Amino acid sequence: MQIAPQHLASQLQRGLKSLYTVHGDEPLLLQEAQDAIRAAARAQGYSERTVHTVSGARFDWAEVLAAGASLSLFADKRITEIRIPGGKPGKDGSVALQQLAERAPSDDAHITLLALPRMDKASRSSAWFGALEQHGVVLEVQSVERAALPSWIAQRLALQGQRVEAGEAGQNTLQIFADLVEGNLLAAHQEIQKLALLYPNAETLSLQQVEGAVLNVARYDVFKLGEAVLSGQSARVQRMLLGLQAEGEAEVLVHFMLSEDLRALKRVKDAMAQGRPLPLALRENRIWGVRERLFERVLPRLSPRALSALLRAAHQVDGVVKGLKHPDWPSNGWGALQRLAAQTCALCRPA
Repeated sequence: MQIAPQHLASQLQRGLKSLYTVHGDEPLLLQEAQDAIRAAARAQGYSERTVHTVSGARFDWAEVLAAGASLSLFADKRITEIRIPGGKPGKDGSVALQQLAERAPSDDAHITLLALPRMDKASRSSAWFGALEQHGVVLEVQSVERAALPSWIAQRLALQGQRVEAGEAGQNTLQIFADLVEGNLLAAHQEIQKLALLYPNAETLSLQQVEGAVLNVARYDVFKLGEAVLSGQSARVQRMLLGLQAEGEAEVLVHFMLSEDLRALKRVKDAMAQGRPLPLALRENRIWGVRERLFERVLPRLSPRALSALLRAAHQVDGVVKGLKHPDWPSNGWGALQRLAAQTCALCRPA
């Protein structure tokens, strides 16, 4: 059974299950989900806890199976945690997890909690993951996207009895807050808690209070850069590029991500010119999810001539980031990347 994170509390109130699987790539939300399960288990008398971390092919799964089958001398109820940081249990682990899942519904004195990273399509289709879904509760923790971050911050502030000003001023405060903590949810959580400590008697926070207290702890993901460019978010893109430069990201990788989107746009545009429907052209070029929606919005705005010009510019910047000089571009690779990104943003910006 799969449930969304926001439904975990109500599920725990209805009654504990013997098997929980939590997976995702956001450490803070993963930790909070596991903490909620542990707290509910302790309240129901599951006082003993053992932890197993799966690392390497020589992990002893027999020990895990034996621990789950044997009774404890010190507690009637216990919780066993199995952490698989790599997400791949291996051949022996796959068999062991299926066995654990199959016997879980009949074991009222034992709770098994599995912690996994974000599962890819192949792992989700595996027999062992299917057994976990069939016999237990599976919770997928998804990252908070940039567009949803201001709302997430507002919700977290509300939990500690605080809020921003009403109207446009408050929305501006939340946007600035999100800019300062983007890509670093754990630090965002800590900055929110800091506001409760600094202003314990303030129910409404001003922009000055937020700017004076919240540190710039943003961490940028090069794989999110393309989405920001296709959204036409010029200011955010420039912040991301400066952040990636400060973090030591390779210029070549950043250029590859920018130019790959341009090449994909050109391929889809050419396919449409040859009579291919847009949905088919997108599938053939493996464009889906958030990128699919962005491509659908951007493609009608980009002429073949504009795309060709952007691709020529990307080719010239490729030489710059590899140490070659070009009279039309800054000699610094990051400067050239900023200009290329700005040109693309200008064409992709919503009307």
